Parts: sequence; structure tokens; C-alpha cells
Amino acid sequence: MTIPALPYDYELPADLNQLALVIIDMQRDFLEPGGFGDALGNDVQRLQAIVPTLKHLLDTVRSLNLTVIHTIECHTPDLSNCPPAKRSRGNGTLKIGDAGPMGRILIQGEPGNGIIPELLPLSSETVIYKPGKGAFYNTDLERILQEKGITHLLITGVTTEVCVQTTMREANDRGYECLMVEDCTESYFPAFKQATLEMVRAQGGIVGWTAPAQAVITRLTTTAAIAHPFSTAV
Repeated sequence: MTIPALPYDYELPADLNQLALVIIDMQRDFLEPGGFGDALGNDVQRLQAIVPTLKHLLDTVRSLNLTVIHTIECHTPDLSNCPPAKRSRGNGTLKIGDAGPMGRILIQGEPGNGIIPELLPLSSETVIYKPGKGAFYNTDLERILQEKGITHLLITGVTTEVCVQTTMREANDRGYECLMVEDCTESYFPAFKQATLEMVRAQGGIVGWTAPAQAVITRLTTTAAIAHPFSTAV
């Protein structure tokens, strides 16, 4: 079974259990007023716009009992895993570790560092705490995917051109077949999102594929129904 995608159809694994949904950094620090994204002068409402569509995709994946992985960009309270160059860059009103309206910015465990209520992880779902832009850097993500036998990734979240694209490129280099869900990712800058979509699917899918959420949802549920015709989960 394939998903209609660009630059050409994305082939699903024969066993859907080899597919995982990866949700990148849908955390309050980036999506809500008073967080890090807001402190940098960005319009956080742009990112909030994808939440209903991403929630629909997440609900579908959960109904099929497939793997869901959430990531949160964050640092330890002592900032030992935050390079000084990262903290000092940007000249924003708040820096990583500073106290903000939702607690210390991008510090693990602070209120603003939590995932937004609409997309809260279930206890059975994996949460990756990542100190970098990519979800593979200095985390256990690759080991977890290998242990679960995952070969295909649906990539979503924010922001498209930074953490989402970095993770997709890291995954591509490790041999994963990646599809970025177009309306389940967003940037503070529309042109940056569009450029990223075009880059990842250029040259015959040099980094991967892109497709809208409804195409993904339709094909996942259809494929699951064919594989398990008497299942009530579909």
C-alpha cells in the first residue's frame, strides 16, 4: 500500500508496526505566549494552527496501536548540556535558562517545557528529551527505533526548517524511510516551511517524501483494515 505523496508515492511497510509517528517539540515554550518562541519575537499562533490536524493524525495512529514518539527540546537545570554558543545566540529578551512567565526557558521539567495539553503523551508513548535540534543527537532515539523494529517514520511538529528538518535528515542518513506530513508541521516563517518541503523532496526524494495529513490517515486506516478485516480499532 502506498500514500500519495511527493515526489512520488510513499510505500508503507508490509507490517504497519514498522511505522512510527514522530512529533517534534510541540511544547508550550514554542507554541504559547510567554515562551521561548514568543520571546524571540515570533507569532506563535502560526504554530498553533496545525494542532487540530496533528491531533487527528495522532488519534488515528493511536487507534491502530502504532508507535508514537514525542520529542521535547530541553536542557538540564544546570545547563551542562547547553553549549554557551547556543545560549548566547539570538539577542532575545529571554535566554535558555532564564526565568520566564512559564518557568525557566527550555529547562526540563519546567511548566513551559511541557507538551501542549491537546497532544499530551500517553504513558505508553516514548518521550525523547533532546538537547539539540535533531532528535538523534545525544539521545536514545536510534536504539529505541531499532528495538521496536521501526523502518518508516512520519515526521511532524515544529519548526519545519529547524528541528523537524534536522531530525528528518538525521533519520535519512540512518536509513529510515521518512515522510514529512505537510499540514502537521509549521514554521514561524511561511517561506521557510515551503522551502523545506521542496528541499526534502527534491532530486527524487533526496531526504524523503511529503504528503498532506488526510492522505496519510486514509491510507493508514485502509491498510490496517485490509490487514485486520475484523478489527474494531479501525
